[in-house]
Amino acid sequence: IHLNRQMGPRFNISSEARHLQQHSTPPDPDQTGFIGLEHVCGLLHSHDLQLDPGKLELLLALVQSNEQGQVCYSELLTLMSSKRSSSFRRAISNGQRPGPRALLEEPGLSVYKRLVRHVAYEILPCEADRRWYYTQYRGCPPPLGMTLLTTLQVNIRFGPMLNKWVLQTYHVDYMKSPLVYHPGHRAHVWRFFTYIFMHAGLEQLGFNALLQLMIGVPLEMVHGIVRIGLLYLAGVLAGSLTVSITDMRAPLVGASGGVYALCSAHLANVVMNWGGMRCPYKLLRMILALVCMSSEVGRAVWLRFSPPLPSSGPQPSFMAHLAGAVVGVSMGLIMLRSYEENLHQQCSWWLVLSSYVVFLLFAIFWNIFAYDLLGVQIPPAP
Repeated sequence: IHLNRQMGPRFNISSEARHLQQHSTPPDPDQTGFIGLEHVCGLLHSHDLQLDPGKLELLLALVQSNEQGQVCYSELLTLMSSKRSSSFRRAISNGQRPGPRALLEEPGLSVYKRLVRHVAYEILPCEADRRWYYTQYRGCPPPLGMTLLTTLQVNIRFGPMLNKWVLQTYHVDYMKSPLVYHPGHRAHVWRFFTYIFMHAGLEQLGFNALLQLMIGVPLEMVHGIVRIGLLYLAGVLAGSLTVSITDMRAPLVGASGGVYALCSAHLANVVMNWGGMRCPYKLLRMILALVCMSSEVGRAVWLRFSPPLPSSGPQPSFMAHLAGAVVGVSMGLIMLRSYEENLHQQCSWWLVLSSYVVFLLFAIFWNIFAYDLLGVQIPPAP
């Protein structure tokens, strides 16, 4: 059977699955749940659905993964809906054969397509996933989440209090901001989130902004603003709550909780899929990233335990860095490994999410009762 490999007209992905689901019974005489390739072609032709090259390659891989050269009907619907289960991914991996050229060898690409291809090789470890992303990505909605957040952080930081390079938090007026997390203002719930807009100095702001743009934007392009935004916020909230539990007298500024959640999730995904990653100089870049992140943690530890001036209280805590990293290697790694898969169908996702909810509940009760029970001497709130 000859299948046309040319790019067909664009179509609505969800409408494909709805059209095919109108066949309540799979069109196979033995009721096995599998259909032959000729029936697949008949279904596509009857509904006037034309596959783009990416889906066509995956369809052929599904056929090759079956000994009888058939396609599982549920996997066909999965292919059309663009939401892939683990069994679907395994079938693709088992049936896919090397094509005439890899995605890196595609000639005559525009600058935009080269950028999309570069992002695919930076983030995704599997050639099938990279080609899928390359053919499906339309740039709508554009990846503006991390960019707008970084722009807002920079604009807020370059305010009237920009008069020092490093120890900005020594300034009493700086800590009076309603955005800073301070243990004396724990009743202001928004402070557990808004501390990300204040930074201890230009070096912390520059480091966080650089990582948000270099890692956050590509992750957002591949996985979408919803997943990456949730991961970022989970790291931010875990950072402030961890500080309120482990460093009860310290304030908190900087976006390190969210940034370290993104970075640690990406680095863990690269390490676990080391053989499949095709990003250039990955070992050198991994070492450089770990050195930079460790240096930032060391700077935060030094700042926390450096002698404060008489007019100021304790310096900002560094525990948000560690909390963000834990969120990244747990919740974030599952998100990044589940490209185009439904998280709610994975037991590991529910296990990690339940653990995070238990931590939130424990932290809430801790903030309500522990400070009074332990008699913690909180520095006067500015």
